[in-house]
Amino acid sequence: MTILYQDAAIVVCIKPWGVNSTDVPGGLPELLRAELEDGARIRTVHRLDQVVGGVMVLARTAEAASELSRQIRENRFEKEYLAVCHFRPADPEGVFRDLLLRDPKERKTYVTHTPGKDVQEASLSYRFLEQQGGLSLVQVRLHTGRTHQIRAQFSSRGLPLFADKKYSRWPDAGNIGLWSHRLRFCHPMTGEAVEFSAAPPKEEPWIRFDCLK
Repeated sequence: MTILYQDAAIVVCIKPWGVNSTDVPGGLPELLRAELEDGARIRTVHRLDQVVGGVMVLARTAEAASELSRQIRENRFEKEYLAVCHFRPADPEGVFRDLLLRDPKERKTYVTHTPGKDVQEASLSYRFLEQQGGLSLVQVRLHTGRTHQIRAQFSSRGLPLFADKKYSRWPDAGNIGLWSHRLRFCHPMTGEAVEFSAAPPKEEPWIRFDCLK
């Protein structure tokens, strides 16, 4: 477990691929409790899909959890991702705005054009960074935090993410091409603006792109 920062209020770490971000057996909070010497309480305040890796912040007190959750609700908590998708976006940068419908039985999110009870608005902005062969590297900033949002919105536009077993039909091998790259928020105790980032590991598909070397 790689810990980027810790104090009495928060711990910032890199969530490994395949680890649940919530407080379940084998989940990230349990792994952090085993890692930290003082055995502090660990609370999840935002989530990453189980198959996704990268930077996460977790709270160590109820007060910190409450403050970080408030920042998320008020869109003051910035989440930036790196994604590798098949093909290339039509424009070098832009905004995706959709209505998303979550199917709990299939555990899958769909883009829909019909408002409804279980339909939520979703928005993200992206910037194209580099193309290598049939794959593109893009920077993504979430404006809403819907389940599988990036994966569903990109796939619906014919841009499925690398090795996304749920939203892509491409037979890619390896971990999904989605990485939580950077978090920006105000420290829940001091109010100071803080930023934490980590580059994706040097493996497929990330090693293909010159800007990550």
